[in-house]
Amino acid sequence: MSSYLDLTIHAIEHPTPDSICLFFEEPEGGMSYQAGQFLTLIAEIEGKSVRRSYSLCTAPGHDPFPAVGIKRVPGGLMSNYINDTAQPGMTLRAMKPLGNFSVEPAQHNARHVVLLGGGSGITPLLGIGKTILAEERESRVSLVYANRNEASIMFRSQWDELQAQYEDRLTVVHVLDEPSAHWQGLSGRLTPDRLIEIIKQLPHLGVHNTEYYICGPGGLMEAISSALDVLGIPGDRRKREVFANDLANASETKTQENIQTEDMAEDPNKAYDVTIILDGEEHTFTVEPGYSILETGLDEGIDIPYSCQSGVCTACRGKLLSGKVTMDETEGLSDEEMEEGYVLNCVGHPVTEGVRIEIG
Repeated sequence: MSSYLDLTIHAIEHPTPDSICLFFEEPEGGMSYQAGQFLTLIAEIEGKSVRRSYSLCTAPGHDPFPAVGIKRVPGGLMSNYINDTAQPGMTLRAMKPLGNFSVEPAQHNARHVVLLGGGSGITPLLGIGKTILAEERESRVSLVYANRNEASIMFRSQWDELQAQYEDRLTVVHVLDEPSAHWQGLSGRLTPDRLIEIIKQLPHLGVHNTEYYICGPGGLMEAISSALDVLGIPGDRRKREVFANDLANASETKTQENIQTEDMAEDPNKAYDVTIILDGEEHTFTVEPGYSILETGLDEGIDIPYSCQSGVCTACRGKLLSGKVTMDETEGLSDEEMEEGYVLNCVGHPVTEGVRIEIG
């Protein structure tokens, strides 16, 4: 089964002067996704294939057309290409929706979902918030959203409409760095101390009935993490989405191994053969020291799925069947995926013989 979709743009909106929202027609065969997941768009730009991941901002089953929001980034190949050229009727190649930063609603839930974000980090939070409000009538949603000024607030009208519709279950707090003289909301930088004050004023349903979803620029996410640490929020009550260009500090290198090969001798300075199983076919190639499994496979002409190439998006994820692989970054993998033996090929390096990875 193909990992790719051809998506036709149904309509376009501009949430802010420097962003665009693409609404896609339902592709042939349909498109299943969870609120908070992302699409990887693929386009030929300046003579080369470019891939970028963008979060879906819609609620499956409630919004008729799945959509992504894309903010223009100075020097960004894809974001500028899309903002400059996208129009209704245009078809874009995309990978099927992926991502662990998602929510699974259940009608019986009675929880508090707290959304903490800034800038274009609002895109997955919007879909998550809409889904919880529509499908969990006993649950609450709170949004704390930081921006530079009024003009930079993405999807402001949608949040206003949601507040009017769910006024007893939705709290929205906007915080602006540089507001106009007419702004009546909160202003100033969102420091950890400031965040603690704001979070303490949100409805309180108890630590174990509250979940925190975090997405935004790296500095803001660090401040949020610090605030939640001070408040004593357990790690299992938090989910965060890291954009590849905000991955400031690589985590400690981790080794993933298949239980049947745990006694194999490791040598990270040696070239090893790797076998990739993709769409039922096996491809074997040699990965030299210092090179990732993904980049070597692509050089061999193998169409391995990928997007961020930073160990964040999981588009290149595969299950390790045998051998050992070290990864420079594991941000994109959940604890459950690590336990099940998944690896990220874009940051993965073989360190033993017999590495076999199944993708898809």
